[in-house]
Amino acid sequence: MKRKYYLTGTFLALILMAFTFKGNIKNQTYPFRNPDLPLEERVANLIGLLTLEEKVGLMMNSSKPVPRLDIPAYDWWNEALHGVARSGKATVFPQAIGMAATWNEPGHLETFEIISDEARAKYNEAVRQGERGRYYGLSFWTPNINIFRDPRWGRGQETYGEDPYLTTRLGLAAVKGLQGDDETYFKTHACAKHYAVHSGPEWNRHSYNAVVSNRDLWETYLPAFKALVQEGNVQEVMCAYNAFEGKPCCGSDRLMMDILRNKWGFEGMVVSDCWAIDDFYKKGHHESHETPAEAVANAVLTSTDLECGQSYEHLLESVKLGLITEEQIDVSLRRVLRGWFELGMFDPEDRVPWSTLSYDIVASEKHQKQALDVARQSMTLLKNEKQTLPLNKDIKRIAVVGANAADSMMLWGNYNGTPTSTVTILEGIRKKVPNAEVIYEKGSDLVDPWVRNSLYGSFLTREDGEKGLKVEFYNNNALEGKPVRTITNHLGIEYSNRGGTALAQDVNLENTSTRISGVFVAPYTGEVVFKANANDGYVLMFDGKEIGKMEGRAAVRGAEYSVQVKKGKSYPIVFEHRQKGSILTMGFSVFKKEKADFTELTERLKAVDAIVYAGGLSPQLEGEEMYVDAEGFKGGDRTSIDLPKVQRDLLAALRQTGKPVIFVLCTGSALALEQDEVNYDALLCAWYGGERAGTAVADVLFGDYNPAGRLPVTFYKSLAQLDNALTQTGDEKRQGFENYDMQGRTYRYMKDTPLYPFGHGLSYSAFSYGEVTLAESTIDGGAAVKLSVPVTNISELDGEEVVQVYVARQDDELAPVKSLRAFTRVPIKAGETKLIDLEIHPDAFHFYDERKDGLVLKQGDYTIMYGGTSANRNQKTLMLKITQ
Repeated sequence: MKRKYYLTGTFLALILMAFTFKGNIKNQTYPFRNPDLPLEERVANLIGLLTLEEKVGLMMNSSKPVPRLDIPAYDWWNEALHGVARSGKATVFPQAIGMAATWNEPGHLETFEIISDEARAKYNEAVRQGERGRYYGLSFWTPNINIFRDPRWGRGQETYGEDPYLTTRLGLAAVKGLQGDDETYFKTHACAKHYAVHSGPEWNRHSYNAVVSNRDLWETYLPAFKALVQEGNVQEVMCAYNAFEGKPCCGSDRLMMDILRNKWGFEGMVVSDCWAIDDFYKKGHHESHETPAEAVANAVLTSTDLECGQSYEHLLESVKLGLITEEQIDVSLRRVLRGWFELGMFDPEDRVPWSTLSYDIVASEKHQKQALDVARQSMTLLKNEKQTLPLNKDIKRIAVVGANAADSMMLWGNYNGTPTSTVTILEGIRKKVPNAEVIYEKGSDLVDPWVRNSLYGSFLTREDGEKGLKVEFYNNNALEGKPVRTITNHLGIEYSNRGGTALAQDVNLENTSTRISGVFVAPYTGEVVFKANANDGYVLMFDGKEIGKMEGRAAVRGAEYSVQVKKGKSYPIVFEHRQKGSILTMGFSVFKKEKADFTELTERLKAVDAIVYAGGLSPQLEGEEMYVDAEGFKGGDRTSIDLPKVQRDLLAALRQTGKPVIFVLCTGSALALEQDEVNYDALLCAWYGGERAGTAVADVLFGDYNPAGRLPVTFYKSLAQLDNALTQTGDEKRQGFENYDMQGRTYRYMKDTPLYPFGHGLSYSAFSYGEVTLAESTIDGGAAVKLSVPVTNISELDGEEVVQVYVARQDDELAPVKSLRAFTRVPIKAGETKLIDLEIHPDAFHFYDERKDGLVLKQGDYTIMYGGTSANRNQKTLMLKITQ
């Protein structure tokens, strides 16, 4: 994208500033305020006006104001992974992995144009309200284009899957949708993250050194970043937490200077992952530098321009010690300031497109419709024995079972906004068949063999008071003085400031304390269980006695406390928390705990016509740096890829009813389901489908939408199928999840047969492929290969097909088995034949060359494979020779 800047005469410039700029009068003569001057001239003027302290203050995400120049505070940290996140209401689209399952590049662009519309509207409103804090700016740290190399990674849900090409195309669409196509201004900033070689584990990411071959580096881990930089003109790149070749990524000469800046010519801003610079010197982290002053100087000298965190405050000391000069700091500052100007933040509103976008477009009906369309397109039908689906709308009795059936927050994924409403899977089914008897049974939790029936409704704020608990927040960590905010909680205690969101209005992010109090009125005689957790620690008092006290990491997971109660008796309860660190999560609940027993459940369900089981995972079980006290999960990652045992047992019990069982799988990653396949007739992967997921699921289940989603990841038969194929890497001989070697991993290098291959997805229609039309079988390697693929809908139902083209290099044992190189999603009417034109870009024939230390054109023989999946048995092939 080119930018145009116009230089006018000095007199005209002064006239324009006098009549159009609405800022502080004392600043109207500064050239950096003149929107008609060339960009670099404006940046240079501003740099020349700033003191060293002011410069440093502008190089952290929480940018400090410069009152004397009328520069307000600003925070660069904002998120828009699948909708504008963390700043109130927004349209919540399916999680990124679900959007990847649409295989719809034009549709993805349209979605991100909507997201950036909401972003600008929210920014406009925030500025009017004087809000300049975190999550209200125009810089969005999206998309996550890391390769989802292993299903154990908790943050894989944030990516576009395991394939570099699919990731590239969807990443480019996201960037273009966010940044816009104006010739002068960017609509917002997009950010390619996390650069580079970053995909878990989460628990040791602040100390882990990723070991990878040069071939895997260039052929798998870097292509999407290169494309977003060179083709997408992405304005920000975020360097990752982990180390690479022994150096933290944010201080890696090779990644940052040699490749990103020199080879690729990136001129935009590099931002650190949050508090990643701390890892340079913190004990137990990378410890690559002895002092903060050395660390921050190195980060800036390797072109990490903006820090998410506060370590850059030490740059003042770095200058005093001679570790870096002010002129060297200016190099990075210049890239940061360019963002202010190109986003139009120093210019009059009437100069900047999108300044008139009003807040009422946020979560509008049009945008919610797009959320539904994307959710429908993401639905991936993996199994449909004996045409179990679609179900008949005249069904009399249907059972909906499972913890995910009625869970709205699960559908939002992580890094999410807050929708104005959410349609759960249960609600979607009930609305679809209003005349049917819909029976809901939770059955079990997702991972625990215990059923927990909430007793939260048994709380009163005080004896004879209103229902709920009294919550008092203090802006000190000693529960001293008057609470800054007091509320009554009616819904359940679950608070978090993770991501910079205050626990309540007027409550600080740090140095706080909380007291939760009330009266529990026992609804029965017997055992009641209280669950408590909080960062740093907590104390729990019941009936005047301390029953729970925990500190440190164990307190994050928390514990359960059992007490005996008598029906009708009142018991005072107090929960207190004192904040010590910066991150705070806090939870408190009460329930009746019963061992899951499916005998009675299956007896009750024998009279239904069909069973829909909504299970799988949730963002509470896989995600970022979490600590979940459950079998098979560690620090946000999974140690197992099996379905949790309690769900396996429940599915087996449902199978005993003899009724058709449809498994609606909610997940952000692949699961090993081979051992469970006998227990369901149909499998629909619904991912974390966003605010309208329930409607989309019901539309597919009952035939109002013909599914065409495709897997962006491989579903392995078992973890052994993955780990046994992995080789030892380097001297460190890392195994399993910590092994970054691609050999044996993902469809591109896997030689075994998975449960469900990459690109797999069923339809209610059927399609056949004809022979490809190719002008010639020998192609100049510098030219694109143009294909025409005839595809026929051989069914009686209109549908969509995802046409996929793969390339395999012959006579190269280290090359991928095959790689996706073209695709398109196309509607085809019943009985219709369409000729689909596709183009394979020349870089499909570029592979790693040791002499060049990069990708170069490789002449020779190639196999082109095409079809509706990556599986060999369902593909057609042709041979192609590439010449120089």
